[in-house]
Amino acid sequence: MVINVYDAKTHLSKLLDRVAEGEELVLGKAGKPIARLVPYRERRQPRKPGRLAGKVWIAPDFDKTPEEVIAAFEGDLDAEDWE
Repeated sequence: MVINVYDAKTHLSKLLDRVAEGEELVLGKAGKPIARLVPYRERRQPRKPGRLAGKVWIAPDFDKTPEEVIAAFEGDLDAEDWE
């Protein structure tokens, strides 16, 4: 539903209440959408690389995948071969 700019000006407080409750509204002129009125959300701070340095342990063999696991993913092994 597109809300005409004239109606939006007339009922701005009511429209803002609807948006504050989580509704997104579309504003337009002559029935054509121009803008969206959406709830305000605080911007998150950018992530800081290295924040967990020294707090996470990764096994030395983390990157080594057993051949039978690779074969199973590639469809070269049946389920019975896993035992």
